[in-house]
Amino acid sequence: MLRRSIRLRREYLYRKNLEGKERLLYEKKRKIRQALEEGKPIPTELRNEEYTLRQEIDLEDDNTAVLKSTIDDEYANAAERDPKILLTTSRDPSAPLTQFVKELKFVFPNSQRMNRGGQVISEIIETCRAHDFTDVILVHEHRGVPDGLVISHLPYGPTAYFGLYNVVTRHDIKDKKSIGTMPEAYPHLILNNFTTKIGERTANILKHLFPVPKLDTKRIITFATQSDYVSFRHHIYEKRGGPKSIELKEIGPRFELRLYQIKLGTMDQDEAQNEWVLRPYINTSKKRKILGDS
Repeated sequence: MLRRSIRLRREYLYRKNLEGKERLLYEKKRKIRQALEEGKPIPTELRNEEYTLRQEIDLEDDNTAVLKSTIDDEYANAAERDPKILLTTSRDPSAPLTQFVKELKFVFPNSQRMNRGGQVISEIIETCRAHDFTDVILVHEHRGVPDGLVISHLPYGPTAYFGLYNVVTRHDIKDKKSIGTMPEAYPHLILNNFTTKIGERTANILKHLFPVPKLDTKRIITFATQSDYVSFRHHIYEKRGGPKSIELKEIGPRFELRLYQIKLGTMDQDEAQNEWVLRPYINTSKKRKILGDS
């Protein structure tokens, strides 16, 4: 098993190293294709390679003409089977953190909760790979308050690190009748205002934690971005007075997420390359919108 993991990882890194050459070739083809469409002369630096590149362009179709990357490969098989998620915590979790993870188990369909015990991250990741888990979610806390969420996609990444704020669990709400029971049907997803490149990447990581729902399900999960904070809300809806009168009821939990790092690897790989890191202490940080337009 260890040799197989090492071999697959090497193949993945080899494909990633080829990206630079493939991107350069793609740019050359794009310039030649653009020149031919506009009736302009071929750029001088490409005239020696024109004949070979035009032959390759003639053989391409709509699928092969698009530049592929390892980022595309990470979720290439996501549509073939439903996600299988492992939920765990930092060591010696407090009662509020344990309760929060219990509720997250119902939020994410097909998820399993594991008591961390004395296991290290590398052992957890290897076990999940061997049992065909697609994602690992690790929840951290500070003085009994959940403050961090790590989502690691298997087998090779990416890993997204989020800060966790304003956590309100169903357990904290005293009026249990108002929130009702939590359904286990696959939810519809609403991903709002993930408009930037990093925003689209974050939405891609979040949406692949959920399987495809049925059309008639009444459960809705919302990830809405505002000021680079992602608000998580969980609702069900009912049509009491016909199709035009819809009653929306929040069933919890609710919290805010703030992305601060995306790593091209799993959480046990300290040497993995950073795809993006939040840098708040620079002059233009307040002006930039990382995830969305507002």
